[in-house]
Amino acid sequence: MKKQFAVIGLGRFGGSMCKALSDQGMEVLAIDIDEDRVNEFSNIVTHAVIADSTDEGVLKSLGIRNFQHVVVAIGDNLQSSILTTLILKEIGVEKITVKAQNDYHEKVLRKIGADKIIHPERDMGVRIAHQIVSNNVLDYLELSDEHSIVELVATQKMDGKTLIDLDIRARFGCNVVAVKRGKDIYVSPQADQSIRQGDVLIVIGGDKDINRLEKQMANEE
Repeated sequence: MKKQFAVIGLGRFGGSMCKALSDQGMEVLAIDIDEDRVNEFSNIVTHAVIADSTDEGVLKSLGIRNFQHVVVAIGDNLQSSILTTLILKEIGVEKITVKAQNDYHEKVLRKIGADKIIHPERDMGVRIAHQIVSNNVLDYLELSDEHSIVELVATQKMDGKTLIDLDIRARFGCNVVAVKRGKDIYVSPQADQSIRQGDVLIVIGGDKDINRLEKQMANEE
């Protein structure tokens, strides 16, 4: 089944999250109080709704509790961001990621139970989208519009196999450029390099190929 995400706040950051999640084939509910912003994303996401996220009744009516992951990307209104996060936590949303404006905002968000806090000046929306879609993705860096580098955590099914056994290049068109194991890193690993569960594979390739590899690894969890 596709993962279901809700993004609250359709500014630059929230908008980029919506586009990136939709590009990965996820079901996305986009929420904003501004009608123009909602209309802008109506053809991009699964559902786009005009709503006040500080109204608990409204969020409940949208079935927000059924979404596996909610991203609070509200802009400059710290009060709305904090109140929305608090309501989501009380409703029982499984995982909440929140955009923080500053360190003080982050402290408050941590105290009320946000699962992940993002500073947009440090983290790009596309990068975070890859991390929250797959539990195996540690980091993601765009090289161009079509190519990226990604850090993937080796699953149990990879344990004890060599790179030639996994045959990632032939199966997915991606190259493993390094393997990290604890503090050690093996750059340009040989085909007979063995992989252990928990190793970090640094993979380079086309976005479509990396997405296929991510999905395969997610199925092996």
